[in-house]
Amino acid sequence: MKDRRHYSLPDLPYGYGDLAPVISEEQLRIHHTKHHKAYVEGANMLLDSLDKARESNTDVDYGAIAKQLSFNTGGHRLHSLFWMNLMKPKAGNVPGGKISDVLIEEFGSFERFRKEFSQTALKTEGSGWAVLSFCPEVMRPIILQVEKHNVNVTPRRPVIMALDVWEHAYYLDYRNDRSKYIENAWSILNWDEVNKRLEELL
Repeated sequence: MKDRRHYSLPDLPYGYGDLAPVISEEQLRIHHTKHHKAYVEGANMLLDSLDKARESNTDVDYGAIAKQLSFNTGGHRLHSLFWMNLMKPKAGNVPGGKISDVLIEEFGSFERFRKEFSQTALKTEGSGWAVLSFCPEVMRPIILQVEKHNVNVTPRRPVIMALDVWEHAYYLDYRNDRSKYIENAWSILNWDEVNKRLEELL
């Protein structure tokens, strides 16, 4: 079989204890080294299955593999983005730069954006994500829910900020209190990273 490239688990841009008390060291370590790692390994296993089938000219269940690839690669993509838009807790954490201007223009105020995003995250059914995307077609930021990991955002509406609201993201620290997790997450959002992603699209 040809030596093809595979996905890899990215290192975190901070230590496992650096997001405490918002996200504890144990919670972050398990989330990164168990859950995210599982999506990376799952995606690589599926790619290997496709490679073997193509090289031996045999068939596999392509529909099932495509569905699982969507799930695992989506999980890898969203988690990789999620880690980068977190930082050490910062009191009164609000955006600056272009992202601040865009949010105020769209929502009227940062407080209104925060309210709408928080409600979107809270009302995400079951396992999923709340994301802020930016659509260059209409030059507007758009809040979306992502079911599970199946990223329903086209390349023309890339995600610039994501919040994981699967229970595995917060259960050790918050049990079933998703609203408290969402409230506290605002203090660890890395707005410089979000702003950089936005500016790359403008």
